[in-house]
Amino acid sequence: MSADTINLTADPNRVPQPAVTGEKPPLEILLCAPRGFCAGVVRAIDVVERALAIYGAPVYVRHEIVHNKYVVETLKRKGAVFVRELDEVPDSGAPVIFSAHGVAKTVPQNADARGLTTIDATCPLVTKVHREAEIHHKRGRHVLLVGHSGHPEVVGTMGQLPKGSITLVEDIDQIDALTPPADQELAWVTQTTLSIDDTKHIVEALKAKFAGIHGPHKDDICYATTNRQEAVKEVAPRVDALIVVGSSNSSNSQRLREVAERAGCPITRLVLRAEEIDWEAFKDVRRLGLTAGASAPEVLVEEIIDAFAAHFDVTVDQVSVTVEDMSFPLPRELRSEAAE
Repeated sequence: MSADTINLTADPNRVPQPAVTGEKPPLEILLCAPRGFCAGVVRAIDVVERALAIYGAPVYVRHEIVHNKYVVETLKRKGAVFVRELDEVPDSGAPVIFSAHGVAKTVPQNADARGLTTIDATCPLVTKVHREAEIHHKRGRHVLLVGHSGHPEVVGTMGQLPKGSITLVEDIDQIDALTPPADQELAWVTQTTLSIDDTKHIVEALKAKFAGIHGPHKDDICYATTNRQEAVKEVAPRVDALIVVGSSNSSNSQRLREVAERAGCPITRLVLRAEEIDWEAFKDVRRLGLTAGASAPEVLVEEIIDAFAAHFDVTVDQVSVTVEDMSFPLPRELRSEAAE
């Protein structure tokens, strides 16, 4: 695969099988399914590539489009320019894309004030959380957001409401000290990429302390986060070690490693590329679990398998907990162009 290609159509159900020679120690890899790209990530990457095809380079992207360095570097080579804030975007007519994690309301407002062309690649499941928070606020409720401080998705969700209307809850230990406004009903929403189990305990504690607190009609943790964590729970107790392919700043990838550790896997590692593997740690491993965060392309999974095949006689079996068929349409301003 070319270094400038992100394969959005790679089949995560295809099981690579390196040749077995008998000259190296055996290693069975249990490949988690689902793994890798989710529908929101596919859509976000497609937004950047379609914008490049329509407008030409450069197109500007506020923050990393998704949390994966391989993806970001590949898009840079195609002409995407990643910036931290809008003041880095020149008044050149080039479009600016908002990342899959979502942005505070002030960001598109500031872009409009400058006359910038904007394209919103926010994952629709993050937008769902934004709308929930807004509805609760309109109904006079103070919103409690379960999430991680500083994560772009959390910053964007908190930025949907006026200051003081939403309170961040990072862990269960904070709940005893919570003192939300006494004259308001309460509601809770969550970041979409959290640990299912941790979030369940936090929500249970919120319900126990605040009788009548309102929640979403459907859990905010997204389908892809849930499915990948369930696959890891299935595989982790059966292997000597488990690798999560993903970037260190990817929340859902970090949670996958934590899930594997809590499920009893003795060695758990988060790596982006094969060059990061600590081979000494894996020398006695005979059964390896392998998964990928929702922003990690399948080509990196294959790279890890190939790297292990250089050290072991590898066989690969897939463990599937469900089949995903979710997809999201492009933003409206790109759809007509895409159809031409």
